[in-house]
Amino acid sequence: MDQKDTLQRFLFDGAPVRGALVRLDDTWQQVLSRRAYPAPVARVLGEMMAASQLLSANLKFDGTLVMQLQGAGPLRLAVVEAGHDRSQRATAKVQGDIDETMSLAELIGDGGRFMITLEPKQGEPWQGIVALEGDTLAEMLMHYMSRSEQLDTRLQLASDGETAAGLLLQRLPDGHGDADGWPRAVALADTLSAEELLTLAPTDILHRLYHEETVRVFEPEPTAFACNCSRERVGDMLKMLGGEEVGDIVLEQGSVEIACDFCNQRYVFDEDDVNELFDYEVVAAVRSARH
Repeated sequence: MDQKDTLQRFLFDGAPVRGALVRLDDTWQQVLSRRAYPAPVARVLGEMMAASQLLSANLKFDGTLVMQLQGAGPLRLAVVEAGHDRSQRATAKVQGDIDETMSLAELIGDGGRFMITLEPKQGEPWQGIVALEGDTLAEMLMHYMSRSEQLDTRLQLASDGETAAGLLLQRLPDGHGDADGWPRAVALADTLSAEELLTLAPTDILHRLYHEETVRVFEPEPTAFACNCSRERVGDMLKMLGGEEVGDIVLEQGSVEIACDFCNQRYVFDEDDVNELFDYEVVAAVRSARH
C-alpha cells in the first residue's frame, strides 16, 4: 500500500495516548517546485507543513489552520495553511543572505512572532501566540501545547528536499488505560531518528516503535497541495484598492498583474477587465482627471 502523502491517526487501547503520523511527499514537492528556497528556510517550511497537519488532526471543525512565522532576520515570513480536508499550501519570504548552517533563532532574528490561527467557515477566527522558546520548531510547539492547552505533547518533525514528516503524541486525561503508558510511549518515540521519520511509511514506524502495544490505527487520510486563489478573489482585492488606484496602474502599465504568493498563478486585468470590474470607465476617468 502506498503510504506517501498520508496522515495516519492512532490511539493506544491500554494507555492514555493518542497520536498521529504524517508524511508529505508530492504535497511538499508541489510547494518546492514553485519557489527556490535556501535549505534552512525550506527545512523550516517543511516542518511547519508537517506540524500543521498534525495539530489539525484531532480538531473537529470545518475550516483552516494557519501557521504563521514572522521574522526580523533573513526569514521574514513563513505561512502554512492546512484545510480540514487535508489540503495544504505554503510560502515563505526571505530577505538578505542565508548561511546553510543558520539555526532557527538566527533565521528569525530578534522580535519575531509565531502565531496559530483557526479560521472556521462558520463563526469567528481564533488566534494563539506561540512563544519563541526552544531551539526547534517542535520544541516551541510543545511548550505552547503544554501551556495554552494544558496538554502534554510530544512532537517530532523532519524535512529535507524530498519529504516532510512528523510524529505527534498527546496524553489523554487520567482514566484511559495505564498511566505508565505515557512515559513509555514517549521514551519509545525518542528512539526514532529523523532519517527513519523521513523514509519509513507511517505503519512501519508504528510497528517499529509500538509492536508490543495494542494500538488502534484509523483509516489513513490522504493529503494534497491545493491553492484556493481565484480570479474572483483577486478581483475582490482590486475592488478594495479602489477604482482610482487601479486605474492609475493600468494607465501607467497597461494592465494590473497579480501573482499568488502560494502557487505563482498570475492574474492579469487589462483596461476592459478593470472597467467591467468597477462597472464604469475607470481608466478614462483617471486619464480625464490628469488633464
